[in-house]
Amino acid sequence: MSLTYTAGSLVAARGREWVVLPESAPDMLVLRPLGGSEDDVAAVFPSFEEVRPAEFAAPSPDDLGDQRAAGLLRTALRIGFRSGAGPFRSLASIAVEPRAYQLVPLLMALRQRTVRLLISDDVGIGKTVEAGLIARELLAQGEASGLAVLCSPALAEQWQGELREKFGIDAELVLASTVSRLERGLELGQSLFDRHPFTIISTDFIKSTRHREDFVRHCPDLVIVDEAHTCVAADDAAQGGASSAAGQLRYELLRRVSADADRHLLLLTATPHSGKESAFRNLLGLVRPELATLDLETAAGRAKLAEHFVARKRADVRSYLTREDGLADDSLAERTAFPSDRWTKDEPYRLTPAYRALLDDAIAYARDRVERAGEQGRREARIAWWSVIALLRSMVSSPAAAAQTLKTRSESAAARTAHEADVLGAPVAADSAEMDRLEGMDVAPGAAESEDAGARLLELAERAGQLTGPVEDAKLKALTRHLKGLLAEGYHPIVFCRYIPTAEYLAEQLEGKLGKKTRIAAVTGTLSPQQRIERIEQLAAEAAESGDDPAARRVLIATDCLSEGVNLQHHFDAVVHYDLAWNPTRHDQREGRVDRYGQRRDQVRVITMYGEDNGIDGKVLEVLFAKHRQIKKDLGISVSVPDETASGVTDAVVEWLLLHGRQGSQESLFEMDGHQESFERVEREWNSAAEREKTSRSKYAQRAIHPEEVAREVAAVRAALGGAGEVREFALEALRDLDALVRDPRDDDGDFTAQVGGTPAGLRDALAATLGGRLVEEDREIPFRSSPAIARGEVALVRTDPAIGAIASYVLDSALDTNAPGPRPARRCGVVTTDAVTTRTTLLLVRYRFHLTLPSRNGERQLVAEDARLLAYEGLPQRARWLEDDAATALLDARATANTHEQRARNQITRDLDALPELAGHLAEYGRRLAAELDASHRRVRKANEEIVRGLKVVPQEPADVLGVYVYLPPAAPAASAPAASTASGAEA
Repeated sequence: MSLTYTAGSLVAARGREWVVLPESAPDMLVLRPLGGSEDDVAAVFPSFEEVRPAEFAAPSPDDLGDQRAAGLLRTALRIGFRSGAGPFRSLASIAVEPRAYQLVPLLMALRQRTVRLLISDDVGIGKTVEAGLIARELLAQGEASGLAVLCSPALAEQWQGELREKFGIDAELVLASTVSRLERGLELGQSLFDRHPFTIISTDFIKSTRHREDFVRHCPDLVIVDEAHTCVAADDAAQGGASSAAGQLRYELLRRVSADADRHLLLLTATPHSGKESAFRNLLGLVRPELATLDLETAAGRAKLAEHFVARKRADVRSYLTREDGLADDSLAERTAFPSDRWTKDEPYRLTPAYRALLDDAIAYARDRVERAGEQGRREARIAWWSVIALLRSMVSSPAAAAQTLKTRSESAAARTAHEADVLGAPVAADSAEMDRLEGMDVAPGAAESEDAGARLLELAERAGQLTGPVEDAKLKALTRHLKGLLAEGYHPIVFCRYIPTAEYLAEQLEGKLGKKTRIAAVTGTLSPQQRIERIEQLAAEAAESGDDPAARRVLIATDCLSEGVNLQHHFDAVVHYDLAWNPTRHDQREGRVDRYGQRRDQVRVITMYGEDNGIDGKVLEVLFAKHRQIKKDLGISVSVPDETASGVTDAVVEWLLLHGRQGSQESLFEMDGHQESFERVEREWNSAAEREKTSRSKYAQRAIHPEEVAREVAAVRAALGGAGEVREFALEALRDLDALVRDPRDDDGDFTAQVGGTPAGLRDALAATLGGRLVEEDREIPFRSSPAIARGEVALVRTDPAIGAIASYVLDSALDTNAPGPRPARRCGVVTTDAVTTRTTLLLVRYRFHLTLPSRNGERQLVAEDARLLAYEGLPQRARWLEDDAATALLDARATANTHEQRARNQITRDLDALPELAGHLAEYGRRLAAELDASHRRVRKANEEIVRGLKVVPQEPADVLGVYVYLPPAAPAASAPAASTASGAEA
C-alpha cells in the first residue's frame, strides 16, 4: 500500500530528493527537486517507481568551511528561491529588482478585487516595470489567466522584450504584419486571442471593426494600455481629423473593453491631462465610470480617485523612504540615479550666400503659389498652404530633403475639399503633440501640385542638390563642429532630424569626418521597429569592440520614429536637435529617450540648432520654446503645448515670412492684423494649462499608500530575499573563490568586472547560457553593474539577474555535494574563533517550507513556498539561550581573530550536530511563528479586500531543513606556553 504524502514534505525518488507539490494525488505525485525551480517539476507514479519518505541530511563535520561559509551559503540559497512565502508571489522569480517607489502601484492593485489603475508617473520613472510587476503578480496569484498589451506598433517589440526578459511572460505579437501567420495556425472556429493567452497588440490594428469585435469577445481578463492618452479626446476636440477619428475608434474599443467590471485594466500615460480637463475625465471614466463625474474639489472625491490614480514626478521619488517621507530614520532610504539635470544650449548657424539665395527664391515661389491659390477657392488655398509649409520645412532641414520635396507631389493635392486637404496635409507638415502615431511621419513631404513638378520647382530642386556638403551647407558644418565637441568630452550623441532624406544625408556626409574610430549609423522609418533595435545594438557592439579606447565613440542619426517609447539610455547620453520641431513637446520626447532611469551620466547634454537668418527658426524658438522651458523650470515637469497653440504661432510665422520675406523685421510679427489677440489668447491658454497641471500635481498626489506601508513591505522583502549590497559582496567573493579574474576599482559606483575563463566548466556553461557563448568563450571582461538598468552582456547586481542566479546555483550545489570537483566557496559547517562573541555561540541556517492556501476570485490556489532564516543560540545545545534575529544576522560579519585547533574544531561542531534533534522543538515553534507573521503580511497587503483574505492559510511543513551549522568561539585567555599542535587557521576553520 502506497503512502500518502502531504504538500511540502520531502521524498526520495530517481536518486534525488524532491518536494511534494499540492497538485499531487495518491496515485501520482507532482514533485519539484529540492532547491530546484518550477521548470524542473516532474510527475512520478508510486505504483511504478520507488518513492520513499526523506529527510534532509545533516552537515558533515569533516567538511568545514571558512569564516565566510555561512554568508555565502545563505545568500546562494536565498537567490535560488523562486517561490517566496510572502504576499508578493512574483518578486522571487522576476529578472528585475524593482525600486521601492515602483511597489506603490502594486500595493494599490492588491487592495482591489478587480484592478483598475491609471499610472501617470513622469517619463523615465518606469511605468513599464510598474505595469509588469502588477501583471506578473496577478498571473502568479491566479487572479488573471491572460494578458493583452495595447500599444503603438513601434513599441510592440520593446514590450515583448521587457515582458519576456524581466517578467518571464512570453507574449505573441499581434500586428498587421504577423496576424496572417498567426491565423493560419488556428483551428476551425478558434479565436486568435484564445489560442494565445499573452499578446501584445497594435492599437492601430485592433481598432478596426473586423478585428475589434473578435478581440472584445475573447479579450483576456487583464489588459494594459500604453500611451492611454491617445485613446481619448476632449469633448470639444475638432471632429473629423484623422487623429481625432483614430482616437474615437480607440476610445470606442477601450470603452467596450472596460465595460466588463471583472476585467483588470491598467492605463499608462505620462500626460493624462494634455491641458484638457474633459480628456482627463474621459480617461478616468475608462478606469471606473463613476470617476468621470467625481467632484475632485472635495476631500472625499480626491480620496476616491487616489485609490485608482498614481502620478509622480522625478523629484518625488529621487529620494524615497527617508525621514522627509515621515519615516523614523533613513535605514531603508533608496536613492534613484536619475540624471540631475539637462545641460541645454541653443546653437545658431547662418546660411551661406548660395543657400540664402535658394531660400529667398523658394519663399518667393511660395508667396506666388499661395496668392494664386487664394483666388481659386478654399480647397486650392489649403492645398497650397500645406505644400508651402512642406517646402519651407524641408528647405531649412537639408538640401537632400529640399530636393526630395520639390520633386514630389503634395499629399494634400489629392484632396477633394478644403477639410480633406487639412486632414492630409497636417500630419506630414506639422508636429502635433497629440499625434497618435509617428510611423511614416518622417517621409519628406511633397510640394508639387501634380506628379510632374513644374519647371520652377525642378530648377529649385537642382539648385538644392548642388548645395550638399559642408562648403555650402553651413548647418552641416556647424553640426560637425558640435559633434566633435561632444565626442571629445566622451559623449555618445543622438542627432534627431525631421525627415528621412536629411538623416541619410547626414550619415553619408559625416562618415569619416568624426574620427576613424567613431561609428555612425542612421535609423529612420524605412526600417521596421525590430530592425531599428538591431541597428542600434549593432552600432553599440561595434563601438564596444574597441574596448576602453577613448577614441571609440558612436553617433546615431535618427528621425522621430525613435522619439517615443524606445529606450536608448544605455548607449547614448546626448541629444542634438538638428531640425527644430514646431512643438516643444516633441523635443521632450526626443530627450526622454536618454534622460531617464538607467542613464549613467549625471548630466545629459542637449544642443538645439536653429537658423538665425532663415526667417522661421528664430521666432519659433523665441516664442514656443522659451515659454515651454520657463514653465518646466517653474513646475519641475513639462506641460504639453496645446496643438492649437503651436500651430497658431507657426502659422503666424509662415504668414509673416510670405508677406515680408526673410529680411523683414520680425519685431512686427506680433503686430500683424488679427494675430495680436491670437497670441494673447495663446498665452492665456498655455498659462492656464500650466496652472491646472500644477494644481493637479498637488491635488491628486499619491496618498493612497503611505511611505510607512511601503517601508514595511520593503523591509519584509529584503529580509526574505536579500538586498543589493548583499548580492554584490556575494558575487565578488564567490567569483574570486571560483578562480575568476575580478577587477574591483573600489570607487563609489560599486561596479566591477570579471573574466570567468578560469572558473569551473559548469559555471562557464551556465553563464554562457545567460550572457552569450562568445563573451564567455573569448574570456572577455563582463561588467557587473550596481544599477538594475543594464545593457546586453552586462550583469545587474540584483538577485534576480540570470547570471547572478547561475553563480548562486553553482555555489549552493557545490556546497551540498562534498564530492564536487574544483573550488567550493560555501560549506555547510564551520568553526571560527572570533572576538565578535564573548561566549560560545552557534548559528543555524534553516530552510522552512510552507503550504499556502491562497484564495482568489478564481478559486483557491495551493502552493508550496520556501524561506531561509538564521537562528542563533549561546551556550551548549542542551541549555541554549536563543538570540534575537538581528543578533543572529550580525554573526555573518564576524571575522576570525585567532586560529582554531583542528581537533577542537571537529569536536565543537560534532557536539552541535549530534544535538540537532534536541533543537527540533524550538525550530518547529519558530516555523509556526514565522507562518503567523506571513499570514498577517498577506492579510495586511490585501486589507481592503476581505473577500480575498477569507480562507487564507499558511501552514509550516515539519521538520525544517538545517542547511548549515556554524560555531563561533571566543578567544581563549592567555596561558602558559604549551607544545605546538596542529591547528586549523581562522581562514580554514
